[in-house]
Amino acid sequence: MSKNQTNKYFDIYAPVFYPSAIIIVLFIALTLIIGKPMEEVFSKTQTSITTNTGWFLVLAMNIFLAFAIYFAFSKTGKIRIGGKNAEPEFSTFAWFSMLFSAGLGIGLLFYGVGEPMYHFSDPVLNPEGTSPAQAAETAMKYTFLHYGLHAWAVYAVLGLALAFFTFNKKLPLTLRSVFYPLLGERVNGIIGNIIDVIAVVATLFGLATTLGLGVQQVAAGLNYLFGIVDNTTTHVILIAVITGAATVSVVLGLDKGVRVLSEANMRLAIIFLVLMLILGPTIFLLDSFVQNVGVYFQEMISLGALTEAYTGTNWQNDWTIFYWAWWIAWSPFVAMFIARVSKGRTVREFFLGVMLVPSILTFFWMSVFGGSGLYLELNDVAEISGAVRENIATALFVMLKEYPFSMITSFIGIVLVTIFFVTSSDSGSLVIDSITAGGKLDAPVGQRIFWATTEGAVAATLLLGGGLKALQTASVLSGLPFAIILIIMCFSLMKGLNEEIEEMEQEKQLKEREEYQAVVTNLLKKKK
Repeated sequence: MSKNQTNKYFDIYAPVFYPSAIIIVLFIALTLIIGKPMEEVFSKTQTSITTNTGWFLVLAMNIFLAFAIYFAFSKTGKIRIGGKNAEPEFSTFAWFSMLFSAGLGIGLLFYGVGEPMYHFSDPVLNPEGTSPAQAAETAMKYTFLHYGLHAWAVYAVLGLALAFFTFNKKLPLTLRSVFYPLLGERVNGIIGNIIDVIAVVATLFGLATTLGLGVQQVAAGLNYLFGIVDNTTTHVILIAVITGAATVSVVLGLDKGVRVLSEANMRLAIIFLVLMLILGPTIFLLDSFVQNVGVYFQEMISLGALTEAYTGTNWQNDWTIFYWAWWIAWSPFVAMFIARVSKGRTVREFFLGVMLVPSILTFFWMSVFGGSGLYLELNDVAEISGAVRENIATALFVMLKEYPFSMITSFIGIVLVTIFFVTSSDSGSLVIDSITAGGKLDAPVGQRIFWATTEGAVAATLLLGGGLKALQTASVLSGLPFAIILIIMCFSLMKGLNEEIEEMEQEKQLKEREEYQAVVTNLLKKKK
């Protein structure tokens, strides 16, 4: 790839940078020009896509999970990312911190209380006659489905593909590289450019969705703590301020900016989690965690394949299908970021680290925060679900208000969302920089600033153009075509890993022959 336009501030790979930038600028312009009617456009678009293609997204997520399990536990699990002598670049704690902050940060805080409470009072999931205990169990198992192994399997499979082809095969860190076993040198042509453009657009809309959710929650928290008006103007101002902070972090780079913030955020998140466990109904929360995990693993296959074929309902459109599209749209960013920080890990270690540890930690988080809200409802202490249905962004703060030290815990919640906002934005910017620079790991500062501010602009535009529905539509719209690309990629990765295993076995056989010949030679010398 030689079409790079380089100067002091930018290092642009033109066939990817310009089409991506044009698509995004056109989207922003049309949304702002059309104005309020765009809200209806977004709503109809999402309904159409989720109704007609929801089955495909459900199938795709199960395919990704199947491939992830195969890669982890087959012969390919012993391959080391970066070669047999590669060593991890970051400590295990720093590694977990960065992938966790990048992967699910804002989602955990936005939906940690809101989703279980929403499902608890949902008449589709809990028809008349359902007991409160059954409703609570149902609420948690669907929440676990959306944040469990299926979600992390997408990140893990794409992350491995990027890491393997970059560090083992010495190809550029871009999406096109993972198709090299299938396309060969054609990845450097128009097909590769199209793949990377789709990846940039999907990543940007996935990021914008997360940032939009995050800023809604920050605004809800500020309204609760300080009485600041919670409206679209406040949301846009917050996006501008926090995007500015993300820009500073992205200028500092991966080690000084992103790593430091991720580790600080992880520590604060653990403090928040332990504090809530102590202040909340501790024994109930621990009991519910164990039961929730058991129910999830017992029903994971049936839940993961649910398409509402026989119920005639469309509950999934706003939940499971939205989540699957969101994770897929989010995956280029998270996967590329995970790939960059995972050199030196074996494939098996990579999958167990990327899938199991974050999933269990997520389950515990959801059990503590969601369980604290459910406990209030189950014991008639407070009615949380009504407030959640009115504005899901307020869920965390409405729940915290019912427990001791609510002002302190609410403030911690706002700080966490803000830092998650910053780490998601700057991590995403570094990834998009790399793709639009033709796979280079360190794009110039000007390019980092451009993409960091663009992410903020898209998030603000989506909020202006239709709020939560617009954010969901953007994810679904960009996630669908990328799902097709990811499925093809799985077969390309399998081909590449199997070839690597064959090379390793041939090398092992050659070494064994050489050792055998050396032994024979020594014996012959001794006889002489």
